[in-house]
Amino acid sequence: MHALRNLSAAALLALTAGCASGLNSVQESELAAYRANHLDVQEKSPGLAAGLGLLPGGGSFYGRAYGWGVVNLLLWPVSILWDPVSGYDAAESINYQASKAHVASLKRRDMDRLDSKLSSNEIDLKAYTLEKRKVEDMYY
Repeated sequence: MHALRNLSAAALLALTAGCASGLNSVQESELAAYRANHLDVQEKSPGLAAGLGLLPGGGSFYGRAYGWGVVNLLLWPVSILWDPVSGYDAAESINYQASKAHVASLKRRDMDRLDSKLSSNEIDLKAYTLEKRKVEDMYY
């Protein structure tokens, strides 16, 4: 009976933890565009995260989901059914957030430079508008 209860709890966790919130389709497209334009930041390796998911709680700990890491540590070796996927998703999510922040920083830097040029009369309003459009297109 105890083993059945543990197995049921593990199955329930597998269903919920295995569905860890990865990126939605819009975020995946955005990250792909960042990567295509060499604007992405890779804080975590998704491949390493998936590989570490085979170790007790490894994928979750690497993906900064420490609570799930403890749960997966306690449920190891059953947790190898979902922790590699959760670790991969967590690494992708971390990389997406870091890339989004990096792109926002680059855009802010370029817009600040452009604003400075306008305020110091290095460019006129027409040139400012054209350059602003270029910056916005460059960074989406």
